[in-house]
Amino acid sequence: MAHVLSVNLARVRTHPDPRAQTKLTGIDKVATTDAVTVRAPGPMHEGLGSGLVGDVIGNQRVHGGDDQAVYAYAREDLDAWETLLQRTLTHGMFGENLTTAGINVTHARIGERWRIGTDGLVLEVSAPRIPCRTFAAFLDLEHWIKTFTHAAKPGAYLRVISPGTVRAGDAITVEYRPEHDVTVGLVFRARLSESELLPQLLLADALSGELKAYARRRLACAEG
Repeated sequence: MAHVLSVNLARVRTHPDPRAQTKLTGIDKVATTDAVTVRAPGPMHEGLGSGLVGDVIGNQRVHGGDDQAVYAYAREDLDAWETLLQRTLTHGMFGENLTTAGINVTHARIGERWRIGTDGLVLEVSAPRIPCRTFAAFLDLEHWIKTFTHAAKPGAYLRVISPGTVRAGDAITVEYRPEHDVTVGLVFRARLSESELLPQLLLADALSGELKAYARRRLACAEG
């Protein structure tokens, strides 16, 4: 059964990249056994940052906000990375708020809705995670952005459709799946490595505003 294996909140720390524009980062997530309230955080630049109460977004100019309210990553994918990297990866180590089990996050469709637990929480898949320098610096892995991009298992950002609470062990039920085939993995590849896929992104109404705008700009340039 698909479920939340771990709920992870930021352990704020000094930014590992001395070139970073912010002094602190919330990428270091650690598991909590508490029930955590989840609500829409508002705009990226002016809102609350994360969708999880008690979590922290270090750089709200490029992270957080309604379209990136919650970040989910599959434990199955973390396990594969453990084998490849030959190092232990604890729940939350990729900066994810929800470490999931039993659901293929990469194959989730943009606009797919997940009902989590029994307290009314409904999340909607909105975008893949795009790797950044903070991610690479935190893991301290050479060429990590290139390696992560090549694997194309980015995890998913989700927006909050209905607020509620989440805790480890909560069931995940896919209660709606759109008819298009625009998945998290396809969007990731279109954005970073396979630009010929960009036209397909516009079929997904629920795609994050940032990625919709990016696709439209690139397609307009190609036509012009």
